Order: sequence, then structure tokens, then C-alpha cells
Amino acid sequence: MVRPVEFDHEEVAMRKPLRVLGLILFVTGALALPSIAAADHDARPSNDLHALGHSRNPASFFNPTPEAPATNINSDLAFWGDRAYQGNYNGFRIIDISTPRQPELVFRQDNCIGNQGDVVVWGDILIRSWNSPAGSGSSATLSCDGVPVPPGWEGVHVFDISDEHNPEVVAMVQTRCGSHTATGVPDVENNRLLVYSSSSAHSDEDPNPPATCDWFDLIEVPLDAPEGAALLKEVPSMHTCHDIGVILGDVLKAACAGGEGFRVFSLGGPDGGALDDPKQLYHVEEPGVTVGHSAGWTWDGEVIIFGWEPGGGAAAECEATDDPLKKSMLFYDADTGQKLGMWTLPRPQGPTENCTIHNYNTLPVRSGKYVAISGNYQAGTWVTVFTNPSRPRAEGWSDPEPITPADLGGAWSSYFYNGFIYESSINEGLNVFRISKKREREELQRGLIHLDHLNPQTQEFSL
Repeated sequence: MVRPVEFDHEEVAMRKPLRVLGLILFVTGALALPSIAAADHDARPSNDLHALGHSRNPASFFNPTPEAPATNINSDLAFWGDRAYQGNYNGFRIIDISTPRQPELVFRQDNCIGNQGDVVVWGDILIRSWNSPAGSGSSATLSCDGVPVPPGWEGVHVFDISDEHNPEVVAMVQTRCGSHTATGVPDVENNRLLVYSSSSAHSDEDPNPPATCDWFDLIEVPLDAPEGAALLKEVPSMHTCHDIGVILGDVLKAACAGGEGFRVFSLGGPDGGALDDPKQLYHVEEPGVTVGHSAGWTWDGEVIIFGWEPGGGAAAECEATDDPLKKSMLFYDADTGQKLGMWTLPRPQGPTENCTIHNYNTLPVRSGKYVAISGNYQAGTWVTVFTNPSRPRAEGWSDPEPITPADLGGAWSSYFYNGFIYESSINEGLNVFRISKKREREELQRGLIHLDHLNPQTQEFSL
């Protein structure tokens, strides 16, 4: 039986004020309310998105039951071949997506109850983020896949997933401020996977050292000996990073979202730096932004996409009366940081629907068209064309009805992968969509590049 994690809530709340969704898991009680029903994404209000398959993993922040526990909260996604890897607060799931209309659960890893559970996959290796300090007292025997996790520990676990029916923890890498998100950066020449791990923890008022976590952790995972994974360094970043978007190829850049905007790093080439020694080039602060959340790139490296998280992801910030900035995806010139435009969510959300532009990626197409797929909590999944960043437009959407009884939920992340859209629904599991109209689908996907795998925060080549 899985035991609940007992954190020192007062200490964690002071040191990690931005981890709103993560902390809610540990402060909500189990209420005797009906379990969440199976996903009905085929019945949601939508436009030009056709619902396909679903892999059920019900969960609830506020109204947990044995059938829909808080520990099931679904988080981010990664893909390798015909497998989707879905992180959750209790571990991760491996899902066969070879038939998108009928995704099938291959394996679920439980008993690794460090909240967030962001995942990176590389071949037979899976990295999973453990977001907050492990508890004390009765939690002193906390474990991940049977491997003890001592009180106060936080960082990343390294799994060997070569046997997908029996993944094993082969390494634990502790970091000073935990791992809220992780971005995998393959370093093929040195036969290793680098991981840029972000804590999202930042507080100028915290009396406990470190007062702030104004860096991201750079972790090395040797591909032929992942048990030797280790922390290489802490990379200064002026402010804590939340998500880090990386593009390799001829661009060799990283964008770190956090605080009032984002920072851009060079990872090699004429601007200097290296994969294991990122060099900060510039930073952008957007007036009005308070919690920078995610940063990504167009596949030519010309435009940076930036999203933020007003209300920490728990508030209803997409109502009709809300400031447009709170419900917008913003675009910047990647060379200069000049703002080029922004797309604002056009469909108002209700007063109980947590909403923000959360996690997204762009289509790898040779046509030169810029198309973003975004997961926006209870605003659902959206397809946005921004080839002209000053005049973006919505091309399709699927917006769930408000959760009853009120709860936090919706699309944690929505990503395009080889012709289909995969949505990680916080409280439902995995939902699969396809753009409905054949002509529009073919137009958006013209020159589509098939990918063998995808870690959505990492673009391994440039166009």
C-alpha cells in the first residue's frame, strides 16, 4: 500500500513558493466523493480537433478517492518510438501508442511519490524529477521502486527501462533545490545524456539557505553506465528557471523561463559556451509577467515562444475580464529578444477553471509554417498558427467543460508527435487527438519530418 508523504509543509511553503500544484497534493485530504469518470474528450466542445484514443489514469487534487487518488496526478510526456512515457506524482506510465485510437498501458511505475514527476527518455534510460524534499518521521522509509529515499532528499532518479515491464532505479542524483522539470540534452560525441534540471524555487524572503535557487543543475548520465550519473555543476541563471527549451543543430541555444521573463544561453558555436558550459547571452523581462513558465523555439531557431503562469497554475486566470497578458503565448526574435507579437486565448474560461498557457511544442515541418500545440489546463488543447508572429490565429481546439465538483485539472501538456496530438490530462490520463479536416491537416503538416523520438523541451536539430 502506498503511504502518503508527510512533508514539513511550513518549511516547504517558504522555500518553494511557486510549486503551487505540487504542494496541493500534500495538503488536501481524502474526501468521500464520487470518483472521476472515464475521459469524455470526444464529447468536449471543440473545433477541428477529432478525439481518438484515451489511456485512463484518473486523479484528483481536491476530491481524491481510491479510484482517483491525488498520487495519480498526471504531469508531462516524452516519446520514444511507439511508446509514450507519462509522468505522474507517484511514478510514470509506459503506454503503447502504435495505434493512437487504442493506446494500451504497458507498465505503470508506482511507489515513487515525489511530486511533479517530469520525465526525459533516451533509449533505455528514463530520468524522473523528484520535486520537493522527502519527508521525515513515518516517511523516513520512503522509497522509489524499493530504493530508499532518505528524509530531505530531492533531485532526479535514473531508471533503466530496457525491460519495460520491470524498470529499475540505477542512480539517484541529489540537487540542492530539487527537480521541478528536466530537459534532456544528448551529447553524442561524449556518449552521454546531459540533463538541465530546474527547481522553479525562488524566494527573496526565505531565511533558510539557499535563499534563492538562481541556477539550473547540469547532470551527466553516461549512456554506457547510467549508474554513474552525477551532478556536474550549477549553472547561474539570474533567476530560477522553470522550464528550459533547447534547440541544437546549427542554432545551439537554450531558453530558460522564470520570474519576469526568460534568459537565453549559447551552447556552442560562434556565440561561445558548450553543452556542458552554457553561456548566458541576454535576458528579457516582460512587463506584467510574474511567473515565467515555459520557453520553446521554432524549428529554424528564429523565434522564441514564451508562456507564463499567473496564479501559479491554480487560479482561474482566463476569464473574459482577465488581462489578455494572463492568457497569452508571446513571441520574440531569438537574436535580439525583441517582442514580435502574442496570441491570446480567444475562448473565455469560467471562475472555477484553473488556466494558463502551460506546456507546448511546435510542428517540425519544412514548409516554414510555424504551428504550436499547447496544453492550457482547463482551457484544454489548442492549435495556433503564428507564421507571422504579429498576426497569430487559432486553427483548432478542444476545451473541456469545468470539472464538477470544482477541482484543479485539464491539459498539463499537449504535444504534436508524428501526426497526432497527445494531451496529458491532469485528472484523466492520456488523450489523443488529430486535426479533423484533411485539407487543413495536410496544409499544416506539409513537409512534416517524422521523428524517431521526442522529448518536447529538446529540439535535436534545426531547419
